[in-house]
Amino acid sequence: MSKLAGKVALVTGASKGIGAAIAKALAAEGAHVAVNYASSKAGADDVVKTIVAAGGKAIAVQGDVSKAEQAKGLVDATVKEFGRLDVLVNNSGVYEFGAIEEITEEHYHRQFNVNVLGLLLTTQAAVKHIGEGGSVINISSVVTSMAPPASAVYTGTKGAVDAINSVLAKELGPRKIRVNAILPGIIETEGTHTAGVIGSDFEHTAVAQTPLARIGQPDDIAKVAVFLASDDAGWLTGERLTAAGGFR
Repeated sequence: MSKLAGKVALVTGASKGIGAAIAKALAAEGAHVAVNYASSKAGADDVVKTIVAAGGKAIAVQGDVSKAEQAKGLVDATVKEFGRLDVLVNNSGVYEFGAIEEITEEHYHRQFNVNVLGLLLTTQAAVKHIGEGGSVINISSVVTSMAPPASAVYTGTKGAVDAINSVLAKELGPRKIRVNAILPGIIETEGTHTAGVIGSDFEHTAVAQTPLARIGQPDDIAKVAVFLASDDAGWLTGERLTAAGGFR
């Protein structure tokens, strides 16, 4: 029997990259999936088509998680379509590196609004519907331990995610809702290609320092998300699982 049969999941920022891989993996294990996107409708529609073609059920749901009404709207749309909500994956995130001299208010607010406020607003809306046995999965990053130069704001957002993860695990534990975080290392996605990470000296250095001698793929993270969403992780909450091939 599929690990997530009868479950409903909402994955934010799921039109590409890690989010898309997680949405597909959850659906492959039997979950009905709401694929959230902020602006890339075509990408979200492609993810839905892939899931449906494989025999699953999915819908694309537009919404900016950093806006309270839109965050609530995408949760409500999921529940309206599928009748319930069991799993929330807070994957929406943006990143922009810059040295301390380059940080601006816009640079700060853009990242904190999506990466931190968006997580809080979406979780706030979702826990009104998630019942006993539910799972909230927050996508953090290995940067919280790496602390690479020129990433003060981005690393700050993920440090906040880690702290919030611990708080919500304690806050929602009495309601039997589990809250865990995944900390990916460098993952080959459209975003890391666009940012120039793939093929750069930074990538080569990271691979050299990774015991498994490669960068990650979105499916590497998706498999961890499936585990955390399933009953196999029923005794885990407040955990931060680093998925980086041993890279620290």
